Formats: sequence, C-alpha cells, structure tokens
Amino acid sequence: MIDNLELHHLRTLNALYASQNLSLASEKLHISQQAISAKLKKMRALLGDRLFVAEGHGVVPTPYAKHIQPYVESVLSNLNAIPVASQIDHRDLPRAVVVSATDYAQQVLVKELAIRLKLYSPNTKVLITNVEFNSLNKKMSQGEIDLVFTTSAYVPEGLNLEPLLTEKYCCVAAKPLESEQGHLSLKELVEHEFVVTNPASSSLLGSADAWFQQQGLQRKVAVSAPSFYLAKQLIKSSNLVGFIPSRLLPEDGLHAIPLVKYPPGYELVAAFHPSVANDPLIQWLIEQVKLIAKELASA
Repeated sequence: MIDNLELHHLRTLNALYASQNLSLASEKLHISQQAISAKLKKMRALLGDRLFVAEGHGVVPTPYAKHIQPYVESVLSNLNAIPVASQIDHRDLPRAVVVSATDYAQQVLVKELAIRLKLYSPNTKVLITNVEFNSLNKKMSQGEIDLVFTTSAYVPEGLNLEPLLTEKYCCVAAKPLESEQGHLSLKELVEHEFVVTNPASSSLLGSADAWFQQQGLQRKVAVSAPSFYLAKQLIKSSNLVGFIPSRLLPEDGLHAIPLVKYPPGYELVAAFHPSVANDPLIQWLIEQVKLIAKELASA
C-alpha cells in the first residue's frame, strides 16, 4: 500500500509518460518546470524508484515506471469517467428506494406512488416497509430508508418535512348506534369499549384519550391494534367502536356513528434525511406524492 500518493502526482506521471520531457510536461499541466521537478522528487521518495532518468534533452521511464503506467492510466481514466450529478439520468439508474409508511399512508398514498414510480423509472426497485419508530432516525441517517410517510407527531428531529394532507377521524361500529338526539353524545359514546390504533407501541392509550380528558370524560379501551386495517376487522367482528381516518371509509361492515363533536385530526407528512435533499429521484417522489395528496384533498 502506498501512502500519501496524491492525484496530482498521478497526473504528473501521466504527463511525463506522454511527453518524456520536463518542460513539455510543465506546459501540459500549466505549472512551472521547477514544480514538476519537485513533484518528481516527492514521488521518487514515496515509490522508492527514480521513475524517470535524464537522457539527451528529455527523460525516459525506468522499468518500474513502465510497470506502473497501466495502473496510473487506469486510475485517471476511471476518475475522468465519473459523471457530475447533472449528467446522470436518474430514471435509468438501477437502484432501490426504501419507503417506510404507516398502514394508512400505504393505502392512501404509497400504493399510487409506487405505480407512478415504476412507470417513470422502470429500473428502480421499490421496497415498502412498516414504520419502525424506535429505529427510524438511525436508519434514515444511515441511508437504509429513503422516505417515510407518517403523522407529523412521530417524526424525529433532524429530518426534513413536507406537509401532505390533513386527515379527520370518523367513529365507526359494526352496527348503527342510536341516540334520541340523532347524534350520539360523547357521554353515551364512552359507555362503549374502544379499539385504538398504535403503530408505534403496544399501549392502551390512543391519540384521542387526551381529547376525551379535556371533555371531562374517560373512555374504556379494550384492544390496541398496530394498524387501522386490523382495527377495522376487530370492529366488524365485535361490539367495539373506534376512530378510523375518513379516507379509509366507507367500508362494508362498518357503520358511521354521528357524534356531537369529534377529536382533532392529524397531519400526514413526508420526511427524509437532509443527505438526500438534492437527490433528483427523491425530489421527484416528493413532488408526485404532493400531487397525489392534492388530488385526494380535492376529491
């Protein structure tokens, strides 16, 4: 292994191979002949060989210098072949994009986004995963996850955010719940057992519990589910009630419960690490998902 050999040393060697003359090499590199001589002296010390020896009005390579010439030319050729970012058509690059999303975002946004991506960039593989909140920041900083779609409350600090849409909740049950007033009061509602959705942890506390406490009420939570999909299936098969995002409804087997008031909704966002902020494909994905969200909002 050769330490401290730098790129300008290789360019000097390449110029000397081509010209076999210190003066011509200095003209080629736009530096002085003294600078060429100084670089040659440094390389002789680093490589342990004279490299070029004087002959007539020029210099000729030593056997060692001839031996390493293909390596020098290969390094410089590969270096010159490196494209600048503006020259790359990211649509043709064979790469993988990892998207982490809640089950709500998977159903509402990610499915359509994946379809558009495959049409736009056929060589791009799409990996869709559930959100692992405990390791989200680490995985995004290490490049293991490119984009995450979740509620703004769950996004770790240090990530870039793009607001997408605001969702509201509907209260549903397997059968209609009647009230003499037409709309069920919150006091009547908390007499029923709830299923809550907790994608981040196994907890019997849901996002609406603080809101119920502000109303002077406490609901009874019987089941905590990791996804809205499972929560809906549980409600269909039981006497449980629950809050489901409006864009996941209507659905056969679920009946909306008209309430006097509803808990506040939430904001769905796209989040990405600052290191991919200028990645053309990531930027295209963000623009597309914003268009999808806009279409949903106007529907």
